[in-house]
Amino acid sequence: MSEQAYELLDMGGGVPVKMWTRGVPVEDKAKDQLARTARMPFVFSHVAAMPDVHTGIGATVGSVVATRGAIIPAAVGVDIGCGMCAAQTTLVAADLPDHLDGVRSAIERAVPHGRSVGRGQRDHGSWGEPPAEVVAAWATLAERFKRLAEKYPALEKANHVTHLGTLGTGNHFIEVCLDEADRVWVMLHSGSRGVGNAIGTLFIELAKKDMRRWFINLPDEDLAYFPEGTDHFDDYVEAVGWAQEYAALNRQVMMRHVMAALGRAIPKPFGAEVQAINCHHNYVQRENHFGKNVLVTRKGAVRAAAGVMGIIPGSMGAKSFIVRGRGNPQSFDSCSHGAGRVMSRTEAKRRFTVEDHIKATEGVECRKDAAVVDETPMAYKPIDAVMAAQADLVEIVHTLKQVVCVKG
Repeated sequence: MSEQAYELLDMGGGVPVKMWTRGVPVEDKAKDQLARTARMPFVFSHVAAMPDVHTGIGATVGSVVATRGAIIPAAVGVDIGCGMCAAQTTLVAADLPDHLDGVRSAIERAVPHGRSVGRGQRDHGSWGEPPAEVVAAWATLAERFKRLAEKYPALEKANHVTHLGTLGTGNHFIEVCLDEADRVWVMLHSGSRGVGNAIGTLFIELAKKDMRRWFINLPDEDLAYFPEGTDHFDDYVEAVGWAQEYAALNRQVMMRHVMAALGRAIPKPFGAEVQAINCHHNYVQRENHFGKNVLVTRKGAVRAAAGVMGIIPGSMGAKSFIVRGRGNPQSFDSCSHGAGRVMSRTEAKRRFTVEDHIKATEGVECRKDAAVVDETPMAYKPIDAVMAAQADLVEIVHTLKQVVCVKG
C-alpha cells in the first residue's frame, strides 16, 4: 500500500502523526491535541489519525494510539465500548409500508431512548422495570461488576441493569436502511451507557490524581496515565474490558427488540441477521503491531484488520457503509468510525434552523425538531470525502441509505 495515502503531521517532538485526511477538513485544535499525545514517552511507533478526526474531550476523536508500559484512560473516553451493530434482513424495500411513521413509532416504543431527569420521576431513557430478557442478559455480567463495585463503591450507583438494551442520547441512533439492492437492514449506534460513563469518568480522575501524587507534569492534564504494573492499571484494564462486553451486549439486546418491533409493524414474516456485525469504536485491546505487543486505544476508530467487517455510518441524512478491512499496518489496522463532526453542537444550533434540518433529512422518517439540530447532516464532514481519504484502509461491501432514524 502506498505510504502517500496519509499525510505526516510534524509539530515538533514525539512520534510522527500519520493522518488519513486528504480532502477532509481538520481543525487546528485537533492537530494540537494529536501532537500532545504524540509526545507522551510511551506512545509506540506513531499516532494514526482517521479522516473523521476532530477535537475531543481529553483525547482526539478519530485517533488510534498504541502504547507500551502505560495506558491513557482519556484515549478511550467515557463512552467505553461505544460502537455499531448492523443486521441484514430478508425484507426488501417493497415490503415496507408506504408511510414509515408506524415503523418509527414501533421502534421508539420497543427501545427506551433519550433522557429525562425530573424530581421523583423515572428517566424515560431507562427501564422502569427491566424485562426478563434484560435481567437474564445482566446476569451474565453481574458477578464481575459486583467485584468491581466492591473495590470502587461509587460504581454501584450507576445505571447498569436499567440501561442495558437502551439507546441513550446525542449521536446514538437506530436506523432502518436500504442497501444498493434495496434490501432492508437495521443499524444502531450505542455504547456502555451510564455504567460505562461512570467507569470512564472514575478512572480518568484517578489517573489525574496519580499524576499529581507522583509530581508528573503533563502537556495536557487529560493525558494522565496509569503505568503498567500499578493497581490502577490492572483495575482499569479489567473495568474497561467489562464495559466493552456490556456495550456489545447492549447492542445485541437492542437489536433483538428492534427486530421484534419491525415484526409488529410489518405484516410479512421475515428473517433477520442474514449478515450481522457488532463492532466497537471507543475501546482498548492488546494487539501485535510491527512485531511488538502493544495496547491499542481507538477513540472514534474501528478495527479494520484484513477481512474484518466493520460499519462506518454517515449522518442522519447521508449514506452509511458496511466495509471490509484491508489490514493496513500503518493505521494499526484501523479506519474511521463515521463522518466526524465538522463543528460543535453549540455551533450547529447557532448556524442552522429547523427548516434547514427538515430539508437536509428529506425522505427520512425522523425527528425534525429544534432538539436534534445539533445532529443535522451539515454538522458532519461529507461522508464521501471521508471514505475517499481511507480507500487504502477499507473496501466498501454495502452502501446503506436510511429511511427511518430514531434519535434519543
